[in-house]
Amino acid sequence: MSALTFIILCLEGAVLSFNVAASAALVPSIAADFALSQFVVGKIIWLYMLPYGLAALLYGPLVRLFDARKVELFCIFLFSLANLLAAAAGNISVLFAARFMMGFFGASVIPLGLIVIAKHLKPAKRGRYLGLFFGSTFIASLLGLFLSGIISWRLIFLIPALCGFILWIFMYFYLPSFKADAGNFRLGYFEAFKNKKVIKIFGYIFLISLIYHAVQQWLGVYFSTQLNLNQFLISMLITLTSLAGIFGEVWGGHLADSLGRLKVVNLGILSMIVCVFLLLIKLPVGLLAVVMIVWGMGWTFNHVGLSTMLTDLPAELLNEAASLNSAVRFIAGGIGVSLGGLIMQKSFGLGFLVFGSGLLILLMFSRVVRNKIYTRG
Repeated sequence: MSALTFIILCLEGAVLSFNVAASAALVPSIAADFALSQFVVGKIIWLYMLPYGLAALLYGPLVRLFDARKVELFCIFLFSLANLLAAAAGNISVLFAARFMMGFFGASVIPLGLIVIAKHLKPAKRGRYLGLFFGSTFIASLLGLFLSGIISWRLIFLIPALCGFILWIFMYFYLPSFKADAGNFRLGYFEAFKNKKVIKIFGYIFLISLIYHAVQQWLGVYFSTQLNLNQFLISMLITLTSLAGIFGEVWGGHLADSLGRLKVVNLGILSMIVCVFLLLIKLPVGLLAVVMIVWGMGWTFNHVGLSTMLTDLPAELLNEAASLNSAVRFIAGGIGVSLGGLIMQKSFGLGFLVFGSGLLILLMFSRVVRNKIYTRG
């Protein structure tokens, strides 16, 4: 795979991710513009996540039938069009429809990126490339989150629309054909789940994603209600997790190649365990900042280590595995947010104890962690 092709993949990931984190922050502004309840406008979150998770299951098998280049050109164009529609939305119904389209067509980017990297790079190089690929998504997401506080909410959708159309032109001329990778269309999920390796790794991904989002999405409320921090400090602490994630993806990817996939996954979950249990103590802001940095890096170490494991699966399972990765993470994340809310409402201490213990059990007893099949590629 050429450097130019990889840059295009990273730019796709950046365009996709620009307003993912920012969308939740935009809810109050959009609600004020449309004179609606924030709870009504908040539907823009799951109206993106649900079609994204379901559509992701389609794209891996689809590129067996069609050239991945054509699929990506089609999807990036419609994803950009959906962002343009959102930026120009005159009412909430149009915005809802635009978010649905963004989720459906945007879901192609990550699975196809995983497939292309797995098929066109040697195992010993995949981790570092995946680290850079996911690092680009974190950078774009962090930039969008930052800009959401200083520019109009419509611009947060207009920017990826314009960048997406420019990228589409660039892709049209410079993205190579992947027709040689295509074959006959088939949905191989039944066969995939007959493989014990697939069941183990996606069971692990489901649980770790659920626990991460059960904690991460309620940190702002914890900092506000339990520690009485102001909005600036809350935003800065949460921003640190994303900033650390950029370095975590890149560094973790290099370590996945040099030390091995499992060691990086285990290092990530160990870091997360320590951080969750430290949150049981009311730490000063300076130490909380350190905890948030380690938490963000721990999650991304785990993320890039697991993603690199997926590229090491047998070739006949790769397409389904790439699609399942996005689908399972989004579904588990949604469940985690809901479950976390139910427990954190009762007691944040109880929540951190439950989810920290869950991480510890996952580390100690998960057959994925103990399965020595997943070693350095």
